Amino acid sequence: MFKILHIDHIGIGVNDLASVKDIFADKLGMFHQPEDEVVDSQKVKVSFFPCGDAELEFLESTSPDGPIAKAIEKNGGRNLVQHIALRVDNVEAAIADLQAKGVEMLDKAPRYGAGGAKIAFLHPKATGGILIEICEHPDRH
Repeated sequence: MFKILHIDHIGIGVNDLASVKDIFADKLGMFHQPEDEVVDSQKVKVSFFPCGDAELEFLESTSPDGPIAKAIEKNGGRNLVQHIALRVDNVEAAIADLQAKGVEMLDKAPRYGAGGAKIAFLHPKATGGILIEICEHPDRH
């Protein structure tokens, strides 16, 4: 059995990370992590903006064949909310429990995402078309 702790972040696919940072940091005054992170395995550059107990995660594709580029293309070239991430106490237990309940997973085992988090995605077919990420941060609760 696993426990959902809270919303970890909302992943937003964007065409231009610099313009988003201008809006959210410079105009809205939100703090953001000083360095963007490139996650080569997911073909994205990521910038996090903490917001209460959660974060806004802005993702810019580093490759035209990356999942974010494809999602933006399907959305008519517009930025989009790409996924909702739920922080769990144990990703492995969550995957096993969800699979036992018949939930189709995109990831059968955890992989590492931005910030070293262990992550796995539920298949949107199993969640009413919503891409849901479950994540575990070993150093945070």
